[in-house]
Amino acid sequence: MGGGGQQTESSEPAKGGVVGPGGGRGGSAVYTWEEVQRHSHRGDQWLVIDRKVYNITQWAKRHPGGIRVISHFAGEDATDAFSAFHPDPNFVRKFLKPLLIGELAPTEPSQDQGKNAALVQDFQALRDHVEREGLLRARLLFFSLYLGHILLLEALALGLLWVWGTSWSLTLLCSLMLATSQAQASWLQHDFGHLSVFKKSSWNHVLQKFVIGHLKGASANWWNHRHFQHHAKPNVFSKDPDVNSLHVFVLGDTQPVEYGIKKLKYMPYHHQHQYFFLIGPPLLIPVYFHIQILRTMFLRQDWVDLAWSMSFYLRFFCCYYPFFGLFGSVALITFVRFLESHWFVWVTQMNHLPMEMDHERHQDWLTMQLSATCNIEQSTFNDWFSGHLNFQIEHHLFPTMPRHNYHLVAPLVRALCEKHGVPYQVKTLKKGIIDVVRSLKKSGDLWLDAYLHK
Repeated sequence: MGGGGQQTESSEPAKGGVVGPGGGRGGSAVYTWEEVQRHSHRGDQWLVIDRKVYNITQWAKRHPGGIRVISHFAGEDATDAFSAFHPDPNFVRKFLKPLLIGELAPTEPSQDQGKNAALVQDFQALRDHVEREGLLRARLLFFSLYLGHILLLEALALGLLWVWGTSWSLTLLCSLMLATSQAQASWLQHDFGHLSVFKKSSWNHVLQKFVIGHLKGASANWWNHRHFQHHAKPNVFSKDPDVNSLHVFVLGDTQPVEYGIKKLKYMPYHHQHQYFFLIGPPLLIPVYFHIQILRTMFLRQDWVDLAWSMSFYLRFFCCYYPFFGLFGSVALITFVRFLESHWFVWVTQMNHLPMEMDHERHQDWLTMQLSATCNIEQSTFNDWFSGHLNFQIEHHLFPTMPRHNYHLVAPLVRALCEKHGVPYQVKTLKKGIIDVVRSLKKSGDLWLDAYLHK
């Protein structure tokens, strides 16, 4: 969320701001929250980190995490988001210096929008404790073994065909093993994407491109720019791409009523909990994601990610063409994607879809993440099946934390939530899956009622 950039004319003190001895340049001006909040538009963006005011208008276009994720915090306090996304904040602060235009006036609170100062301070104290205890440091052996089991599954799937042939039963078993390796590779590239494995960001980036590109045939940049927005503003309409349902579904309690009042009926939404099984889990990865990935790489001329992606398909067809031919190999990878898509959708949606969804409410970091996420009970299977995303709450609060430490910080997070009356939800795997369908039915019923009667 930080980086270098040149100060522009728009970096001058806001009208009405108290100008320091330096006339506002070099960060000597002071501002009120009202003044900061005026600069929350696409061509004029300020934000606050640790009471320092930064003009990010020009820098946002060059932000490594994407223009949208940083722009989502324009006019707001981004302190906790800044800490959450950057493993080495001190390094990034050096690049923030040219963007500094001032600080909050001494009479202004550190939090905007009337946020609970005690809750924010307690969470920041928890983060300090997490850092002191070394919970943000990864065990490389864990991730090495994890990568090893993915590569082993790939080798065993191919070995089955070499040794025993291509009967229907063995082909099905091969498909299941490949789908498992693909799903597990999704969770692993997700770790690298959050910079939660290596101290050096560059190592995380290279390994992510290898896993998501060469092992999965997708794009690291596409995933990161999409996924970071989800973390920045989870379940916030127009900011979280994961709740952009393209009029196919209505989600939460607010959107269905809005659609109903406007008499919008792109789909029979009161049946969405039924047609979800036809166009949701089966099609997300093999159709929607596949098209979006290719479109993004070509439009952005991301030739590096394209090369990584193509290396997957070259390897796959070299391995399986001798057994199935061209048509059979295409059918195999399509079926593998179909299986993987079901796995991916249920794991990712059971943590978020049944939770609160709304327009921007300017909540503090802890409250915003807890309102949009829930956990699934811990077990050896649940940890492996979900890539430890059953600890979705802890992952959202500390996205750079290596997954093997989630269970250590979970009791501390729960205690903090209890202290401040913030709901901390934990469900069984079965209930998490059932709640996805229930939430879709509830939203569909809300739409129908508004469509017919409001």
